[in-house]
This record gives sequence, C-alpha cells and structure tokens, in this order.
Amino acid sequence: MRFLYPTRLINNSSLGLLRSPRTAAPIRSLWFRSKSPVFRSATSPIMAAAAFSSSLSIPPNSEEALPGKLWIKFNRECLFSIYSPFAVCLAAGNLKIDTFRQYIAQDVHFLKAFAHAYELAAECADDDDDKLAISDLRKSVMEELKMHNSFVQDWDLDINKEVSVNSATLRYTEFLLATASGKVEGCKAPGMLDTPFEKTKVAAYTLGAVTPCMRLYAFLGKEFGALLDLSNVNHPYKKWIDNYSSDAFQASAKQTEDLLEKLSVSMTGEELDIIEKLYQQAMKLEVEFFHAQPLLQPTIVPLVKNHSKDDLVIFSDFDLTCTVVDSSAILAEIAIVTAPKDEQSRSGQQIHRMLSSDLKNTWNLLSKQYTEHYEECIENILNKEKADKFDYEGLCKALEQLSDFEKEANNRVIESGVLKGLNLEDIKRAGERLILQDGCINVFQKILKTENLNAELHVLSYCWCGDLIRAAFCAGGVDAVKVHANEFTFEEFISTGEIERKVESPINKAQQFKSILQNRKDENTKKSFLSVYIGDSVGDLLCLLEADIGIVVSSSSSLRRVGSHFGVSFVPLFSGIVQKQKQHTEEESSSTWKGLSGTLYTVSSWAEIHSFALGWE
Repeated sequence: MRFLYPTRLINNSSLGLLRSPRTAAPIRSLWFRSKSPVFRSATSPIMAAAAFSSSLSIPPNSEEALPGKLWIKFNRECLFSIYSPFAVCLAAGNLKIDTFRQYIAQDVHFLKAFAHAYELAAECADDDDDKLAISDLRKSVMEELKMHNSFVQDWDLDINKEVSVNSATLRYTEFLLATASGKVEGCKAPGMLDTPFEKTKVAAYTLGAVTPCMRLYAFLGKEFGALLDLSNVNHPYKKWIDNYSSDAFQASAKQTEDLLEKLSVSMTGEELDIIEKLYQQAMKLEVEFFHAQPLLQPTIVPLVKNHSKDDLVIFSDFDLTCTVVDSSAILAEIAIVTAPKDEQSRSGQQIHRMLSSDLKNTWNLLSKQYTEHYEECIENILNKEKADKFDYEGLCKALEQLSDFEKEANNRVIESGVLKGLNLEDIKRAGERLILQDGCINVFQKILKTENLNAELHVLSYCWCGDLIRAAFCAGGVDAVKVHANEFTFEEFISTGEIERKVESPINKAQQFKSILQNRKDENTKKSFLSVYIGDSVGDLLCLLEADIGIVVSSSSSLRRVGSHFGVSFVPLFSGIVQKQKQHTEEESSSTWKGLSGTLYTVSSWAEIHSFALGWE
C-alpha cells in the first residue's frame, strides 16, 4: 500500500460527488469522476505520448499548436497502426515479399491521390507563399512515388495488371479527394466558393486530412529506424525505413504541420472542429490501410488471436496501475470528510470515531511515517551488492524486508483507529465514481466480450478494502473481474477499523499469483495457458517476473531501480515485440513467451496494451 495523505485535494470548490446517508455531508474530491460525460484521463496524452518514444514527441514549442494537439489526441490510432501485424513484420524484416509488393502497389495508388489533393489545395490557397509551400509538399510526394517505382522495378511488378485497388485504399483516396474538392460537411459546394477566404478554408481542410499521414509515417520511420541493427545491412526494407526516418521526410512532415497551423489560425471554433474530424478520420483510415494488407505468415500480434486455443490468465495490480491515485488516499478522504466535527456530533454513533481534526493529524503522521520508512527500506535493499545477471532468488530475499515493512505499516493503521466508522455505502459509491486510467476498462471489457477466448481476469491488490475495487469495476461493466485484496470488517455496514489481511506484501502477491495459476492447471491438465501480469510498483515485481509476459505501465522509479539492481531488464514493448517477431515461426505459439526470463516490457498507457493484446477493433 503506497500510503498517500489526501487533505490537499479536499476543498469546498471541487466537484461534489456523493453524499453520506448518515451525515448528509458532501464528499468532494478530484479522486472521483463526475456523472457528466467529461472524463478526466489519469495519464495525460502528452505524457503518454512522450513516454512511448522520443519520436512520438512533436517538435519543440509546437505542443500548443493545432497539429500537435491533434496528434496527441488521436495517439490511440497511431498505436493501432504501429502494432498492426503488417507494421511489426516490416520492422522485424521478415515480412513476406509478396505482402510488401501488395502494400507498395496500394501505396502508389494512394500517393497519386495524395499528390492530386495537394494540387487542388494549391489552387484554393489565396496566399502565394502558401501556394508555393503546398507545391513543395507535392514535390516531396512525387519523390516518394519515385522511391516506390524503384521498388516496383526491383521486383518486376506491373501494378496496373497485377494489383487492383483494395477497399481500404479506395476509401482513403476517395476521402482525400472529396476533401480537397471542397466536399466537406459545413463547407459550400464546389463551384460556389465565392471568396478567397472560403477557398482557403478548403486548403486548410485538405491539410487537415493529409497531415496525420505525414506525421504517422515520420513516426513509424523513426521507430523502425531506431530498431535497425547497424551491423545488419541485409534488412530487406532498410531503404523504406531510411526514407521515412530521414531528416528530409521529417522536415516535410513538420512543414505540413506548420502550414496547417498557419491556415487554421483565423478559423472559427466550428471550422476547427471540422479539421479535427478530418484529422481523426484520416488516422482511422490509416489504421484500416495497414490492417488491410494481406499477411500469409504467423505474427506475434495481436496476442489474443495467436492464443485463442490457450487459456489466457490476465492479472493486474489496482492502485496506480488501474487508478489515478492510491486507494489509501480515497479511503482516508472518506474517513476525514465523514468524521464527526465535534463532541456533540460524535455522541450516539454506533462506533466511536476520532474527531475530523484529530483524524487529519493522524493520517498526516501515518503518511509521513510510511514515506520515510519506505524510502529507508528501498535504500537498504539497494545497498546490497548489485547483481551482474538476473537474480530472482536474491530479489525474493530482498523483498522479504519490504514485506515486513508493509505489514508493520498496516499494523500502525489498524491500531490508530483511522479506519473505524466508514459506511459501506460510502465506500461503494466512491468506487463507482473512481477515476481509472484511460483505456483500462476498455481493455477489460474487450477481453471479457471477445468470443471464443478462454480468459480470466484477476486483480491482485494491497488495497485495504476489496469492496472499493469491486464497485469500481462493476460501474465499468466488468464485474467478472476476480478481486484478490484485503477486506474491511463491518458491523451493520459500518467498518470496525480491523482489516482481514489477505494481500499485504510482494510475497503475498506472488503466493496468490502462483496459487491461481496452479488451480488453473489442476482444473485442466491437458490445456496450455498463457499468463500476463500488468503492474507499476516494486510490490508487483515478483508477479511481473513470474508471468509469461510482464507489462510495466507508467512505472515508479523505485521499481526500475530495484529491478535493475537484481538484473531485471526493462524493454519497451514494441521493441520487444519486433525482436520476438524476428524469431517467430509456424511452430511457435505460447512458447514464444516464458516467465522468469528477467525481462519486463514497458508501455506508456493502457492504449498500448490494447493495441498489443487485442489489436484493432
């Protein structure tokens, strides 16, 4: 339990979200989500984008510009593209040549439409500098076509005779040309664009439709280029990767974004909304384009497709893996807000409770003690000799010290009496309105709804109150999640201050993890299964390593420090996927992934987990 003191977020100006049936006191907090349709993401898209890769970052000083905001906002589509089977195989260098030929043929059709869209946009631009800039962008597309033509010549491919335009390419080209022709919702019909400003709007809309393509390919080029083995000059698609990772192409992408920003500066909010819709539509069409490429080879992604015949057992931590904040802060806030304010209001209560002021002071002391002792414990672990290779036994022994610390911290909480008198209804209501990490519920929902998938979802948590977790998942429509956590004890729905201890240390978590898997094996001895664990803290380390696939999401610095100290390697998930794809054969399936390898895979967000595990919707 990462003990957090909540008082700074208790204020009268924040959003009132629930009312205690006993005190009629509103419980207000930024920890909870409102019933309004506005959803506050736990991890800002900017942070998630930057964490995935340096090449996801947009150019300096442009994060406030329209193109930068749109790229960040629709980053989910970017992840669906890069985790597509086609993109993973291309990056790995084992994409079948026939598939690449088909792709090049489709892309030639697309680029011709792309160039024509630029031509139409140039005609609509009123400013001479803008016309020249668009013409320069069109020239870069024509250079791109020359590169594609060289592929065609190298492989003796007659595009016109051998390959017809597929439906995904057709939808994309029709969308581009319709936009460039002024056939946009909210825009005057072609031929009725009377003023230069109306024509310039069409140019801006066209840039809104082409910019995401340029930025996406610049991103893919950088990502793939970073994974190229410099000692291996035989990567069959090195020429393609070198082109899109080149400074020249990166500059073209930036030039496209700059021009979109310039053309959109004087636009109204309604017109900017149209650009956003066009940008999003273009990103979706890119995803369709990549997923439409025919593959006749085994692929690592998406995970569930390749393990449809296996039992899939997925585990997740709760606090700060699924949530915005640690559940201790939520429970503390409920306790403080609903506590009696004076002796008179305390009289006649079912369970004797501290006054609110005393409760705040006690929580403050407990939080301070926890933080100081936790840091001391971590430093003591790191003072041991650093392992020169993966040392699981040494890590287990070291984490026994952390386990003892966590149990002692829980003892202090129980003895203090701060958890006395909480109403079960308040706890459930807080759980229902708890903000979860953006995309977390979507992943769980998709797993549970996927047909012919033998999957179980388990949550292992230090949380003091399993009812809070169950309420959060029930509110998200995933009540099938099996929760393994500690539990409050209640008398007539009022907490006694005692905790039924089930999972309060890294060792307990690992024991629960192994027990669940062993029970699954005992139930079906003939069937193979794959285990996945998703976590973010030192308390998750043993489970992350035991699982066939350990995924670290937005990890704490202490997790990396402790893990690295005992020889654990942290590898960006996409990089790991590409390496696995290089080794992938027809015969391999779950054997591709093995627990206790000493390697954990890092992701920036649940959207990345979704892209890898479930693929495009």
